[in-house]
Amino acid sequence: MSMAVTTFSFTISFILLSFMLVIVSASDYGYGTKPELLYKPKPDVKEKPLPIGIEGLILCKSGPKRLIPIKGAVARITCLAVDEHGYETAPFSILSKATDSKGYYFATLFPHELNNKLKLTECKAFLEKSPLENCKVATDVNKGISGAPLSYCRLLNNNNMKLYSVPPFIYTSQPKPMSPGY
Repeated sequence: MSMAVTTFSFTISFILLSFMLVIVSASDYGYGTKPELLYKPKPDVKEKPLPIGIEGLILCKSGPKRLIPIKGAVARITCLAVDEHGYETAPFSILSKATDSKGYYFATLFPHELNNKLKLTECKAFLEKSPLENCKVATDVNKGISGAPLSYCRLLNNNNMKLYSVPPFIYTSQPKPMSPGY
């Protein structure tokens, strides 16, 4: 009979222990009842990228040290992008507004208008045109011909825009000297 009592005691102990584990695991530990779902994931919504502003100056070098602003000159902004699979797309370009009387230009690029699946990887600014007949030879000063990378980005809170500045570009009236043999 002692074996029956031992088996019975073991069974009762096992049932009590199991019941206690159920009670402990259902306990809220002082934090209230557990909700069904603590966090509802938001749908995969991408925020629209901020517009990009590009600014700079276009000047004319007349004489050894004299730089004058060109009114009506235009810069070209060319960008590379990658698609959602990481493949590089064809480059695309925009033109700045014509420079003001101080030679200042500004261009705005709206990435969300391109395609939400494209991500800009690199943009450069170039000289595009000068309205002055006596100052329309482009120079590569500050990479006006080869392409100046956009630099010095700051966030404009009032316009909700990223603003990039480009060093001044220079036109001249002097044609480039030709290399020997040409």
